[in-house]
Amino acid sequence: MRMPAPLSLSLMALLLAGSASAQSAQRPEVATAAKALQPKVIAWRRDFHQHPELSLHEARTATKVAEHLRRLGLKPVMLGGHGVAAVITGGKPGPDIALRADMDALPVTEKTGLPYASTVTTDYNGQTVGVMHACGHDAHTGILMGVAEALAGMQKNLHGRVLLIFQPAEEGEGGAEAMLKDGLFRDFKPEAVFGLHVFATVPAGQIAVRGGPLMAASDRFSIRVLGRQTHGSAPWGGIDPIVAAADLIGSAQTIVSRRTNIAKLPAVVTFGSIKGGVRYNIIPDEVDLVGTIRTFDPAMREKIFADLRNVSEHVAAAHGARVQADVPADAGYPVTVNDPALTARMLPSLQAVAGKANVYEPPLEMGAEDFSLYAQKAPGMFFFVGATGAGIDPATAPRNHSPEFLLDESALDLGFRALLQVALDYLQPAQG
Repeated sequence: MRMPAPLSLSLMALLLAGSASAQSAQRPEVATAAKALQPKVIAWRRDFHQHPELSLHEARTATKVAEHLRRLGLKPVMLGGHGVAAVITGGKPGPDIALRADMDALPVTEKTGLPYASTVTTDYNGQTVGVMHACGHDAHTGILMGVAEALAGMQKNLHGRVLLIFQPAEEGEGGAEAMLKDGLFRDFKPEAVFGLHVFATVPAGQIAVRGGPLMAASDRFSIRVLGRQTHGSAPWGGIDPIVAAADLIGSAQTIVSRRTNIAKLPAVVTFGSIKGGVRYNIIPDEVDLVGTIRTFDPAMREKIFADLRNVSEHVAAAHGARVQADVPADAGYPVTVNDPALTARMLPSLQAVAGKANVYEPPLEMGAEDFSLYAQKAPGMFFFVGATGAGIDPATAPRNHSPEFLLDESALDLGFRALLQVALDYLQPAQG
């Protein structure tokens, strides 16, 4: 996959100068819908927040979404496990687009103190853990439910068709892939696909978007260092996989710092877990290492895979140990790329609802999103909606995935208006 260059907001503005299709003001129907539906959007979001469900377990959430869509006269179908999809068919001819929201929560114990905070617990990887919407997917689901109701209310005069995608299992569990494999785009082939994410590093009232690469590719790796067990008092009687693993981790730091041209694009290799041994005086047989690789360039991605395998095998061999290295351990998520032309076209729509001064180009984000898989099938645009309220520094606010992640609910209003404006501006023919 060849990566398109990012398109700056200033260049977008130049491309759009004089364009009759560019919207310069918020649509009155967007403002009207926002005023009417915001109490519902807030209520839905708070309900989902209080009743979060982990990836692959979103049964209650999916049921609530499907019931709402049926009340709107739509015919939701289940795809990819607990995914829900439905089509709004306008009364007038026009293009096909898709709007996506993710629904899953995280194994995080909430510490926000909200009156509707989650008290849910579950078993995860053999441990009892809290469950929390620590990333904001409750907001995304509530926003798209509101947009669905607004569009359904305009159905007679709506141009084209809108595919609503309520996706499960975004948090590293392959929900987008599962929905696509179940035929999400088999009969409905959108011209464009749109999505949003509430983001703690963006101030409330602002929107961040950029053309080209936006979020990194994400890949997991798993390395097992195989030694030979012996008594801790006689390390020469075996092969110590703990020392070999420590050396491997240290040497792997040079993959990014010395072997990767990060002047071109950033990259990250992170070890997230080390497990080995059960007793203070026993050198174990093996140590397991797992972690993540984040990249923006396909060639850099493949080279880092090869470098990590090479470092693992040779450093272990220097200690007399062996490795079983799965690098990568699964298919991973590709880079989330915003189609430059689509992003340029829709930039005025975002500016119309947030104000031109409140829409900016963010730096590359090392987090990942499986929205990227939809954007490989059709031109996509994914944008960030500010989640951190006034008086709080976004640079130090609890990030997404934190037990203290605190959504300023003004993000629900801005996200709703932005997604609805984008949809209508793309669907409706230009005036004049």
